Amino acid sequence: MFKALRQKFRRKQGAPLVIVSGLPRSGTSMMMKMLEAGGIPIMTDSERGADIDNPKGYFEYERIKDLEKETDKSYIRQGRGEALKVISFLIKDLPDDNDYRVIFMRRDLSEVITSQNKMIDRLGTTDASAEEEAMKEAYRNDIVRTRLLCKARPNFELIEVHYKATIEDAIGTASKVNAFLGGHLDEAAMRAAVDGSLYRNRASS
Repeated sequence: MFKALRQKFRRKQGAPLVIVSGLPRSGTSMMMKMLEAGGIPIMTDSERGADIDNPKGYFEYERIKDLEKETDKSYIRQGRGEALKVISFLIKDLPDDNDYRVIFMRRDLSEVITSQNKMIDRLGTTDASAEEEAMKEAYRNDIVRTRLLCKARPNFELIEVHYKATIEDAIGTASKVNAFLGGHLDEAAMRAAVDGSLYRNRASS
């Protein structure tokens, strides 16, 4: 029954919107770079340029940050057939009039927090000393909410991609993502877009 609902929705809505999501510092920018290299147009305004934390760029669309508060979200449908970066917390606020393929980036939570704290410390924007275990619990809850939401809504499909696994086996991730998105991407170009030297915050063994 649920499968039939998905198929009906797709026939009505046309090309899906590829959503790259995850916690901050979980590898979403890397995946956006892979998709761009593979041949998917990127929905970005390029307002946030590359920096020491993301030398390859962020691939963000600034207006998405206000998604929770906006009432007119019609601009999102302009991205059908393209890839859009949306943090996991805002997945719930995507409008129902689009078909979504969600690539959900996963990363060791200690690495996520370490990477975030280094960025915050460099920018001097706020105190980076929040309790790590409390942050991990909040992030685990966010991951669970995202999974449940994507299972419950007929216009969403989700795959999970692990950051570390992508660094270690980029061609494997490229093949997995390509299959999920229909099999028309350049997997060799996607693999070449992965820069292992940027894996700078590793969890201890």
